[in-house]
Amino acid sequence: MPHVHRAAWVLPIVGPPIRNGWVSVADGRVVALGSANGDATPDVAILPGLVNAHIHLELSWMRGKLPPGDSMPAWAERLINLRLTESAGGPSLIVAAIDEVRASGTALVGDVTNGLASYGPLASSALSAAVFLELIGFNPAYATPLMDAATLQIGELTPVDRLRVSIVPHGPYSVSADLMRSIARASRGRPISIHLAESSDELRFLKDGTGPWRSLLERRGVWTPAARVPGCGPVEYLDRFGLLTERLIAVHAVHLTDKELAHLASVGATVVTCPRSNRWTGAGDPPIERFYAAGLRVAIGTDSLASVDDLSMFEEMKMVRRLAPAVAARDILHSATLAGARALGFDGELGAIQPGVRAELIAVRLPAGPLTADDVEEYLVGGVPPADISWLTAAGASTP
Repeated sequence: MPHVHRAAWVLPIVGPPIRNGWVSVADGRVVALGSANGDATPDVAILPGLVNAHIHLELSWMRGKLPPGDSMPAWAERLINLRLTESAGGPSLIVAAIDEVRASGTALVGDVTNGLASYGPLASSALSAAVFLELIGFNPAYATPLMDAATLQIGELTPVDRLRVSIVPHGPYSVSADLMRSIARASRGRPISIHLAESSDELRFLKDGTGPWRSLLERRGVWTPAARVPGCGPVEYLDRFGLLTERLIAVHAVHLTDKELAHLASVGATVVTCPRSNRWTGAGDPPIERFYAAGLRVAIGTDSLASVDDLSMFEEMKMVRRLAPAVAARDILHSATLAGARALGFDGELGAIQPGVRAELIAVRLPAGPLTADDVEEYLVGGVPPADISWLTAAGASTP
């Protein structure tokens, strides 16, 4: 028999909030939803599990080890050096990070990995994930070996329905044109996540091959005279490889022009904003209001524990609200749920409450007193602690 969850408010995301709402669930799927016609309901809001569209679970061991910086290349070099001098240890910290993600109400992540260390812990968890095996290789000679090795790695994984793995490039300044081209050819309709225009230094490097990123490549011994910088902006550069499609997930996009944002919007690409991480790394505050004004699909991510204090999407929404006061709370909630699910290839499965989708639902405790729909939406984007969040189960637990 279906189980019915009731709440003061139900937020389907695909429609307006429902006062005194209910959601009927059977066999792990939403069957129906509607209004309880004034019946007494718990003082909670039911909404779909959130979507963290950009995270690096395998960097969870770096928590507290990299202080905030004022230069993205300098901060990135400290991260590289930390990787070379300290051990990540076993999977326990990844497991703990996944537990933290779930406790803060997240159902789906876009996890960027360099070695698939997170795949096993994800497979053993309740999280769904688009797992992006990220390649870094600036020397053109490494393109084919890197692709061959990545393809072999993925082929050796035990398939899990909730996990979908694909090969993606790290960024325009860390991947050769040959490797970018190979990744584009191999994408086969899958989402392509890429760090794009995260720092102003990236734009300088792409334009003329100079600046801090060039210096970092030289210090790492990976700069080669055979490399050719594109002499253009990052969006035009991706266009050369046929990557400007609705499958593109442009992460950060802090330093794109209005024209570039409009170009991304015109092809249906998604921008993932990670404002807390951008401040931490010295990349600068993202122009979030400009993202929405451009008509872009906007999703939200926390990035890794190397550059944020926690992995709470509610805390990330709080920062989005702070930086974008003109954006409607309803739009921010859409970005933290359905927009991310669509970008990661889980549209119709997660990110909304409607018949047929998976019933991965959370209940959030609401403050006392009469609340309007606007009040509820603003409350949810103002930061909610994990103690006020619970997952709804077949047993019917509907209060935190």
